[in-house]
Amino acid sequence: MFGKILFINDNVAHVENTFGTNQDAQNDLMNMHVIFEDNDQRVLGEVTEFNQELIKIRFLGEFINGKYVNGVLRKPSLGAKLRVINAEELQELVGTSKDESFPIGMSAVYKDFMIYPNVNALFSNHLAIFGNSGSGKSCGVARIVQNLFTSRGLLSYNANLFIFDAYGEYKNAFKDLNKLNPNYNYKFITTNKVEEGDFDLRIPFHLLNLDDIALLLQASTHSQLPILERTLKLCKIFALKNEDSDKYKNHIIAKALLAVLFSNQTISSKKNDVFKIIEVCHTNEFNFDTQITGLGYTRSFSECFEIDSKGNFGESVLITDYILKHISDEIEEMDAPKDVTYTIDDFAKALEFTLISEGFQNNANLYGDTIILKVRVNAIITSSLKKIFVAPEFKTVGQYITSLVAKDNRKSQIVNINLEDIDDTHAKVIVKIISRLLFEFAKTNQNRGKIPFHLFLEEAHRYIQKDSDTYLIGYNIFDRIAKEGRKYGVILDIISQRPVEISDTVIAQCSNFLIFKMTHPKDIKYIEEMLPNISSDVIEKQKILQPGNCVAFGSAFKIPMIIKMEMPNPAPHSSSCDITNVWKAAQK
Repeated sequence: MFGKILFINDNVAHVENTFGTNQDAQNDLMNMHVIFEDNDQRVLGEVTEFNQELIKIRFLGEFINGKYVNGVLRKPSLGAKLRVINAEELQELVGTSKDESFPIGMSAVYKDFMIYPNVNALFSNHLAIFGNSGSGKSCGVARIVQNLFTSRGLLSYNANLFIFDAYGEYKNAFKDLNKLNPNYNYKFITTNKVEEGDFDLRIPFHLLNLDDIALLLQASTHSQLPILERTLKLCKIFALKNEDSDKYKNHIIAKALLAVLFSNQTISSKKNDVFKIIEVCHTNEFNFDTQITGLGYTRSFSECFEIDSKGNFGESVLITDYILKHISDEIEEMDAPKDVTYTIDDFAKALEFTLISEGFQNNANLYGDTIILKVRVNAIITSSLKKIFVAPEFKTVGQYITSLVAKDNRKSQIVNINLEDIDDTHAKVIVKIISRLLFEFAKTNQNRGKIPFHLFLEEAHRYIQKDSDTYLIGYNIFDRIAKEGRKYGVILDIISQRPVEISDTVIAQCSNFLIFKMTHPKDIKYIEEMLPNISSDVIEKQKILQPGNCVAFGSAFKIPMIIKMEMPNPAPHSSSCDITNVWKAAQK
């Protein structure tokens, strides 16, 4: 079939074209794999270029003892024989149906061959799925997941697939999962329940740590972190709702009042500031109606601040003595308790106490930073976001994660979290919080890696961004998961049409790639730069792919392959609007 090898240049063999201008031969041979047989060596090559005189074949690897190995240490000689790859060799490349593998799609080049990647090789490492809008990414993801649960011999009872769904697309694709096997379960979590069986998205506010709260309130300066840290401490102490927590509140109020009384302000300004403090932060011991006892008489708190004819507070001695009784240096050293529950409303109240704390009132910068945070937390409280952070009872991280996957007292293998009703800014934070909780749980699990979590991030460029997290809190949770998650069993599966907007660290840690058609020059260039092992041939292939086809390469694939995905059944709601039918319907 093939002519002789004319010369070998770098990693490409230039072979005499004996087919001439036969267009059918060119179509049949393009991207086909051939074998160079040379003594005891079998080198695999791929036809990459075809003209009237030459056929260019790029070397890919070798077959050694029947097993394929990437890379060629010794190139074949000019006298090597060429032939088309046989069925046995091709089966070694595409894989076979075994317990540890599953079908992902048909080979677009070899039509009778299904591609079977090893499950461990594909899902024990981070996976990236890129492609233009309409290229078939969502359908491809749905088909892959469906194949995992329908593959014979592959039981996925202990799978934990968390799908962060930007548009609510995947519900239709997975809602009937239990019909495949009664032991399988699908759970749909959303902020806007529409159907019976939907679950409300809930994140107990007490599970948020300092970093989470900083992101939620869009803290932008390091000076805001101590404010949030103090507020979190106060919030936990106040959550005790006992004598010590009351003493702590009174201590803060008393010190704030004392600072005002001994300031250089006018008497009327002092009165205004005192009343502002009591209006915002009050207890049984400090409110406008609190009765303060003197020698043989009592005065209400507000009466103590009446200004006499000399321009002084009429009961300055009485009120000062009362305030001093509630200041305690010991209570100031009280540690924040653990395992207490509190709400975002409690946090907002604690922030008010932080605002009047010593050092804040007279520091314009701290006061200004606190006011900004106060405005943002109140904006959440008055919005629909508040209900997300409502939890009726205390839960540990483990209990919360258990509640996420539980449905009807059974485990769910697929947890679909719908974020379509949440703006991008807060959706990103919510995804980060849940991802952080899963990661922290996996890290503290005694049996490391025994409970794997797969985080499918649809429209990943919305969440895994090159943002200011590292500057503000010292790390980005997705960067951390990308670098450390694999050994703890927390795996990222990122799906995006704009890889250029995704964190470099995350993409660099991905071991497998499914690239659907991409045409944007910046994205193509970015992929080339981020993945030094990707060949120019792979880049060229993906530019001309049909919808539903992708180029797959990485540790789960012996060689880069063009895969033709079947349409998922049922399909996700990811198709474009049918304009002609919509317009026709509007005319009726």
